[in-house]
Amino acid sequence: MSYSHNHYKLFKPYGYISQLSSNDPRQLRKKRFLNELYDFDQGIMPVGRLDEKSEGLLLLTTDGKLSDQINRSGVEKQYYALLDGQITDQAITDLITGVPIGLKGEKYQTLPCDVQRIAIPNLPQREKKIRDQRHGSTSWISITIKEGKFRQVRKMTAAVGYPTLRLLRVRIGEIHLDNMQPGEVHALTSTAFAAIELHSK
Repeated sequence: MSYSHNHYKLFKPYGYISQLSSNDPRQLRKKRFLNELYDFDQGIMPVGRLDEKSEGLLLLTTDGKLSDQINRSGVEKQYYALLDGQITDQAITDLITGVPIGLKGEKYQTLPCDVQRIAIPNLPQREKKIRDQRHGSTSWISITIKEGKFRQVRKMTAAVGYPTLRLLRVRIGEIHLDNMQPGEVHALTSTAFAAIELHSK
């Protein structure tokens, strides 16, 4: 008898850890976990992760094998990043070409990626206030990478002199965040979920 797996997409809010829970009582008291947002199925796991201060599209599945395949597949991941300062054309070119970032105590050169300056996107307000224009100008970019190194986008924008103030993932492969609200969960069909891995090939 074949087992039917379940798959979801979630708008991970700011301030949540990309895991369902923790065995550490101290961490449970101090941190917020995904199981506070939805009554997920037994055996559910996030596909990849977003750091605590990042928001946006997070996929979850009960299919561990498919999760591993997607994590290794090099699928496109698109982010919107609010930057401290008005990013220059040269800084965008540097991001596109690749920049050195710190990774496990060593320098790592990021792979070429797609970066574009964008207008202010129509996004939900973040729970924690972001500093306003009175404290200096800001700019938004869209950045699409096929890697997933630890805090990669934040490290990349800092490397060219424009720290990230807000970061949202809006697309993984052909699955989009669309008009979801923070904490909202949508079920995905197995066909749509499996297409993520296929799309990367």
